[in-house]
Amino acid sequence: MTTTDDHVELVAALIRLLETRVLDPLEILLDGDELLTPIKDRLRVQAEVWSAQLLGRDPRQAALTAARLIGVLFPGDEPFDPPEQWWRTPLGRAVARSVGHPAAAAVSYSTAGAMLGITRQGVHDLVKRGKLDKHPDGGVTTSSIHARLNRPKESNP
Repeated sequence: MTTTDDHVELVAALIRLLETRVLDPLEILLDGDELLTPIKDRLRVQAEVWSAQLLGRDPRQAALTAARLIGVLFPGDEPFDPPEQWWRTPLGRAVARSVGHPAAAAVSYSTAGAMLGITRQGVHDLVKRGKLDKHPDGGVTTSSIHARLNRPKESNP
């Protein structure tokens, strides 16, 4: 369950990312920002929409929104594999909750901890208790992390 605070925090994070990764480079290329004012305004509105989509109840819409944002904000030729600290950001938490890891069937215990907002030892304990699935090749399955993040709070000890 997400809160208004989650939404507000995600909107602010998206705006910062959009400014850093999209608007600032355009401002440099265009030698100024007078042309960017309407784009900035539109991106602020879109950040609200994208946040609602990522945190909303429609998993298909959340997955599409996550894919679009990751593709634009973190372009590359390799599959998206963010560092552990990214999973602790508002966007990382929203992606983990809405789609899990977009490019991996399993992650390390420390990455699983970052995705879940707990310690590596906490992940070990959850695997030991059968609350997370260990992957046959090592690490923790991203599907079990995603499922855990989407359990109702009262049954998520």
